[in-house]
Amino acid sequence: MGKDTFFCKKKTIRFRGEIKEVEQPWVMGILNITPDSFYDGGHFNSEKEIVIQVQKMLSEGAAIIDVGAVSTRPGSDSVSLEEEKKRLKPVLKVLAEKFPGSWFSIDTFRADIAKMAVEEFGFYMINDISSGRFDERMFDCVEKLNVPYVIMHMKGEPENMQKSPQYENVTNEIIQYFSGIVKELNGRGVHDIIIDPGFGFGKTLKHNYQLLKELNLFEMLSLPVLVGVSRKAMIQKAIDGTPGESLNGTTVANTIALINGADILRVHDVKQAMEAIKIMSYYKTS
Repeated sequence: MGKDTFFCKKKTIRFRGEIKEVEQPWVMGILNITPDSFYDGGHFNSEKEIVIQVQKMLSEGAAIIDVGAVSTRPGSDSVSLEEEKKRLKPVLKVLAEKFPGSWFSIDTFRADIAKMAVEEFGFYMINDISSGRFDERMFDCVEKLNVPYVIMHMKGEPENMQKSPQYENVTNEIIQYFSGIVKELNGRGVHDIIIDPGFGFGKTLKHNYQLLKELNLFEMLSLPVLVGVSRKAMIQKAIDGTPGESLNGTTVANTIALINGADILRVHDVKQAMEAIKIMSYYKTS
């Protein structure tokens, strides 16, 4: 059997009963409503700013908007459930009213927040950096809500994850990690799963670029792969620049990810990510 057909990768995601084909990679636009995000913290504090930013990302081609109210940058402090809910509720209400029918994802590791976003405001996806580790009720919640679930790998927790992370083989260990979680979720009847290797979450610069180089190996899990490298330290360190100077480097890294099988790019800059996808489409079909 040929290399390209050995693994039958899942190329569909179900949004509220409707099967969507991932024929070409999708872009997930990031909407941070945190005061302390590493790149855009505090940028979107008013209803007007939020609506303008979401309109911009959707018009540029974002398939999904990922909304988060808790910063998970290395060394970030924890935020209470009450504070996360307080930050989110007015924003989710605005998004539900202004953008009916658009696909929104809730970036949270808390089952209560996920339940609120889906049941009260019609969100379509849960993006959980902890893969259920931080809230033992999350898997029950995902099973009940029956929406796509993004599971991410993170070694440790945000406040300590970058303190000398060690792996024998980072790619193999993460594949094994996902295998166990996917098996448990499948046993619960959860099949709309997307995997995120967790670039920058408990990885050194070398680990991150090994993962990027070996991204195609995640095809053995037969699930869509999400890549989030946008303006992260792995880009900044490679170019010796700041987050604000990391757009070009991000586009290069996203292009490598696309070459190696990424299905969803999670980005701050939707237009540039869409352009990378369009160029890759011509490249692959020429």
